Amino acid sequence: MPTLLPAISAAAPPAPPTDSGLAGWAAELMATLGAPGAGLIVALENLFPPIPSEIILPLAGFAAGRGEFSVLSAIVWTTAGSVVGAVSLYLIGMLASDSWLRRTLARMPLVHERDVVKAEQWFDRNGRAAVFVGRMIPGVRSFVSIPAGQRRMPWWEFVGLTALGSLIWNSVFVGGGYALGSRWHLVEQYAGLFQTVVLVLLGSLVVVMLVRRYRRHREVKKMEAPTQVIERPTFW
Repeated sequence: MPTLLPAISAAAPPAPPTDSGLAGWAAELMATLGAPGAGLIVALENLFPPIPSEIILPLAGFAAGRGEFSVLSAIVWTTAGSVVGAVSLYLIGMLASDSWLRRTLARMPLVHERDVVKAEQWFDRNGRAAVFVGRMIPGVRSFVSIPAGQRRMPWWEFVGLTALGSLIWNSVFVGGGYALGSRWHLVEQYAGLFQTVVLVLLGSLVVVMLVRRYRRHREVKKMEAPTQVIERPTFW
């Protein structure tokens, strides 16, 4: 006996977000442009921090799960977008004055001058590690590119460390969105845990570096210490 209800395939992919907010806009752009659309949004996220990558990246993984593009292309394009956005801020930091930068950034919604100061302090304390690990820390991820440009960090080091840090961050969140499917939004709940792990690893690395530096300093002091010459009495 034929049923009046339409057959629904169990393998049908879940529907994309239909809301009119950020997720809906991002999903529509990815559906139109494919993986390059995800890269474009991530580049904008670097330039306009109020766009959270914790939403965009899992959504790109979800779109990959729907077959709109592959997971690999999502990771490659979002990482390219991260590098493009970071390099743009690097150039701004290199060419613009500190006062102009802070005034301009302070006018952006949800951005405060203390975020820029925090990124500058983070860079001054950690140097190269700040660029690499900073790609995985909210409030630092976008702004760490500015002090890197101000301090004239070699561009090849900046691009390499930015690409590597962004690749790790993007892979984790795109992969999470792909694995969770229609529950891609749950990835954001685990962002804090991932960042805590990153900070613990960074802290451990800093401790190891300080211990090695202290040991080298002691060895150098020992080598530079003058040898005591014992003068023996001379008998005539």
